[in-house]
Amino acid sequence: MPVQVELVHAEPGRRVVLARQMEGDTTLAMALGEGASAEEAEDRARGRLQAQPLPAPKPAPISAPTPVASRLAEAMPDETKPAETKPVEANQPHAAAMAEEQVADSPPDLLIERQREQTSQQHDRDRREPEAPQEPPADPEDWSGELASLDLQLKRLAWGREQEATFLLRAFGHGSRSRLTTYGDLLAYLKALEGFSPGADPASCPIPLKRSDLLSQSDQLLAQLGWTADRGRQLLEAQFGRNSRQQLSDAQLLEFNMLLESEVLAAP
Repeated sequence: MPVQVELVHAEPGRRVVLARQMEGDTTLAMALGEGASAEEAEDRARGRLQAQPLPAPKPAPISAPTPVASRLAEAMPDETKPAETKPVEANQPHAAAMAEEQVADSPPDLLIERQREQTSQQHDRDRREPEAPQEPPADPEDWSGELASLDLQLKRLAWGREQEATFLLRAFGHGSRSRLTTYGDLLAYLKALEGFSPGADPASCPIPLKRSDLLSQSDQLLAQLGWTADRGRQLLEAQFGRNSRQQLSDAQLLEFNMLLESEVLAAP
């Protein structure tokens, strides 16, 4: 089966390569490799890819296919969905009135002791209840500042439309800046240009990290490990102090995936 290799991150003394095992247009497995040079990173990525078991072929679905968003939600639960509240039972007001009558008839010392117990129980619940995950910030509606910065970076690199189209085609699969429809892709493009030197060749410059690919890879790795959502959250909290992948930067998400790959390779 063919293997696609691409350089996804580059900085002085550090290169990260992504290797994909392909079957037609379908990605069967992915692996990251890190090294001081692109060749060393590619060798490690290919080695990790070969060490991964290929997924078994899936039977043809009988019912309508499940949307991609639903499949991702099965691997990691909806981290932004508010917790459901239980409906109030019809007899609760009556029970509360009975409790108030019992408290009113109790001696003062017993009332104080009950209040202390209730306060202690509430503190215990507060310690046990996990902090609600923070929602990622909403994308701004005005991108004019970022687009102006892109123009300045293109002038600094001395790239014309052809050079820009060459790089966009490699990085995002199309050659027009107007087809960058997500704010995350726009920022990734701008950050990549800021790291290039004037006169850099768009045909060989490292392409930026794409968050959608990183999330998809972490979903695949979590499924291979057979981890529950709680187990994945424990790793996030231990390594990054976060309880949601959405709270990680792209570089942190890349590091998280490499940690998962290490777990896959170490598994019996």
